[in-house]
Amino acid sequence: MQVVAENSGERVDVFLARRLPELTRSAVARLLEHNAVTCNGMPVKKNAKTFGGACYELTLPEVRQVPIEAQDIPLDVVFEDEDVLVVNKPKGLVVHPAAGHADGTLVNALLHHCGDSLSGINGEKRPGIVHRIDMDTSGLLIVAKNDFAHQSLAAQLQDHSLRRTYECIVRGGFKADSGVVDAPIGRHPTDRKRMAVTEKNSRNAVTHWEVVERYGQYTHLRCRLETGRTHQIRVHMAYINHPIAGDPIYGVKKPELGLTGQCLHARELTFVHPRTGEEITVSCELPEEFRNALKILKNNQ
Repeated sequence: MQVVAENSGERVDVFLARRLPELTRSAVARLLEHNAVTCNGMPVKKNAKTFGGACYELTLPEVRQVPIEAQDIPLDVVFEDEDVLVVNKPKGLVVHPAAGHADGTLVNALLHHCGDSLSGINGEKRPGIVHRIDMDTSGLLIVAKNDFAHQSLAAQLQDHSLRRTYECIVRGGFKADSGVVDAPIGRHPTDRKRMAVTEKNSRNAVTHWEVVERYGQYTHLRCRLETGRTHQIRVHMAYINHPIAGDPIYGVKKPELGLTGQCLHARELTFVHPRTGEEITVSCELPEEFRNALKILKNNQ
């Protein structure tokens, strides 16, 4: 892997971590410590500074694939046929194995439920996964059971014809009944675990919102994604000073409304069936924690 520096004077580890979002700064630091980053054939020191036109070459360690175990984890299936599966993911369930979550994920459950009937386009770690939702976001997620379906659904994500509607409780009140947040999202400049609205190394992001119910200091919103960036609704709501209730990263740190994480639920999903061409809309109920938060708000009015 090669990266060319345009400017001078930036620490190499900071520069590489910023240019390569798939690598954390600590991962870059480990590569530097093991002489796996070179410039003009010479190993680069961790505290070295960039200079214009410098070409940095990274030698990444070979990834050892660990077989993913099928696990009998209950699934709330809301739609299924030979091509497509739509599940209602509970809050707290990670979508696919990653650092700190080797098993007990939705993928482990899918392998048990579907056997070998999952698309392989996203590789061994993410079989069938077309899109993701955060661990502490609940709701609908579509899964491809073969590569034919995966290609069709991925194309619908790309051209925005696969429509995803969320509901959430946010802090603060709105004068307008609806609106649009059109603001690019990229990695946070100083905290790599977070995303942020930024013009630097970002991608366009558009969220449509409308008020469902007002509760004084809180508002129940319905949000439709036009794009699908990481943490998009959470970042956009915080950006307009209406962070999602219970969000420990983009909102208030202290507990509120009895929530154990962000109050965000993927409520409805519309897609064109890859084989039949029929437009299909599936929906699910709000989870118990969301309903309890609404009860608290109604009782406080």
